[in-house]
Parts: sequence; C-alpha cells; structure tokens
Amino acid sequence: MKAIRVHQFGGPEVLKLEEVPALSAGPGQVVVEVKAVGVNPVDAYIRTGTYASKPSLPYTPGNDAAGVVKEAGAGVTSVKVGERVYTSLSISGAYAELALCNATNVHPLPANVSFEQGAGVGVPYGTAYRALFQRGDAKAAETVLVHGASGGVGIAAVQFARAAGLTVIGTAGSDDGMALAKREGAHHVLNHSSAGYLDELMNITEGLGVNIILEMLANKNLANDLNVIAKHGRIVVIGNRGTIEINPRGTMAHEADIRGVMLFGASEREFHAIHAAIFAGLEAGTLRPVVGEKFALADASTAQEAVMKPSGAHGKIVLITGR
Repeated sequence: MKAIRVHQFGGPEVLKLEEVPALSAGPGQVVVEVKAVGVNPVDAYIRTGTYASKPSLPYTPGNDAAGVVKEAGAGVTSVKVGERVYTSLSISGAYAELALCNATNVHPLPANVSFEQGAGVGVPYGTAYRALFQRGDAKAAETVLVHGASGGVGIAAVQFARAAGLTVIGTAGSDDGMALAKREGAHHVLNHSSAGYLDELMNITEGLGVNIILEMLANKNLANDLNVIAKHGRIVVIGNRGTIEINPRGTMAHEADIRGVMLFGASEREFHAIHAAIFAGLEAGTLRPVVGEKFALADASTAQEAVMKPSGAHGKIVLITGR
C-alpha cells in the first residue's frame, strides 16, 4: 500500500509518499480502505515537531478519512466489512490507502454523504460540537460569533449553531468566504479583513455583545473579543498561533470566561455524544460538509501548505487516494 511517511520533523517537504506493508486488524480493530483524507491544521503543527504531543518517527499523519471497511477484527460488532464509514482517530495514520483504527473511532457514514465530504467530518465537526456545546454551553436563542466561518471547523460550527436555534454571526476574509458562510447558515457575516468590523457586530446585537465566541486565531483576536463579549459570555479558544497581550479586566465587568478546547481531551462519553450528534445531523441534512480544494495523496505537502494559508480555507481540504 502507499502511505505518506514523515522521517523527520520539519517543513512540508518532509512528507514523502512511500510503499509500506499492508495492514491487518487485530481484536477490536478495523482496517479502512481509504477513499479520501481530511487535511487539518493540526496535521501541519504536528509535522513541525512543535505541537504539544509528538509521534514517534517515522509516522503517517492524519486521523480523518472516509472509505469502506476492508477488515474487522475479532469482537468488532459496530461496523461490518463493506460498510461506508468515516474515521475520527487512526492508529496507523490516515494519509494512506489503508488506515488501521480502533473500532470505537470508526463511524457509519450516511449514504447521502460522499467520501470526500466524510473525510471532512471527524476533526472539524467533532471540534465544532465540542467547542459549541460541551465547552461553550450553547443554548437556543443565544448569539454566537464564529471567527473563520468559511473554514472546515467554522462551517461545521455555523451549521451546528443554526440547527440548534442560535443567532449566528460569522467572519471571513473575502467575498467568496463571506458568501459561503452565509450560504451555510450564518444570519450575519462580517469581513474580518476590514478595520473596525467588530463595531458592526455591536450594532447587530444592539450593544449587548455576543454570548459565545468561537475563536480560531486567539493570538490575533482575543484582546478584541473581550470588547464584544456579552454578560456571562464564553470565549472558546479553538486555534492559536502565537502569544498576545490582553487586559484581564475585560473579563471582569462582564464576568466572562475564556475557555480552551481540545477535541482529544474529550472523555469516552463525550466522544460518543459528539459522534451521535454528527451522524444525526448528517443523516438529516442539517450538517453538510463542504469540500474545498482536492489534492492527490502524493501532493500532501501542497495540501498542508494550503490549509495553513493566512487567508483561510473555503471548505475542507482533502486528499484523494485513487482507490
């Protein structure tokens, strides 16, 4: 089988397509024949060697994929050989033609969702649900500001929030990104490339601010977030690429919280709730993964460069295996 391998931490050029031995499933495990792979910013962070947790070298990147169950090990009853599935964590890595996973991390993919869409489910939709509901305590009739609403996590958050009865305000940095966020359910969309764009948010909320902010780039936005958060509001930090100086006084008058979120910090029970909600939304059509750029598996380095562009992605970046 073909797989992307990383033999040393570094830039995108360390991603190499190689022939490696095929995989087999042990007890409680599943081998998925991968059709499409989701490319996430965290994959690039890990590749550099600067992420909080580092895999042992060499390794195959990625956790998100969609495909068909090729083999189910002893004791696996949750999925069957030949079933369409998506993965949320991989033992062997997802940037490959085959992926070995624990059965608990392999989930049915509804027939109305393509493999390319399914590759954009695990991390983006899991992160969005955890940030919005498990960490952000979102409730119907509240307002939520989704920074970077045209990216993979942003689109997922917009769709989840809209279906749950929140008023959704998204931001994007281009006309195309703004149109995409609007199309996927945002009630209002702001251009975060424009100076003073948050002034418009305060007009939308009649000066009250927003109840929840989903923050994709805390090192740039966190100080300003504190100026537009509502009383008892929650700022949920999903992404960060550096340091920032803030005045903690901004939390005091509004008794606001700044909360971090990490998908893989979820408990087993929380993971079960996340994927139950994802399946229900996919099946009902309230969740609609948007596929942006597509690359061949051999072009993983280009795909990781694309996912880290400052302008942000318009939909999910995926790799196609050709299987």
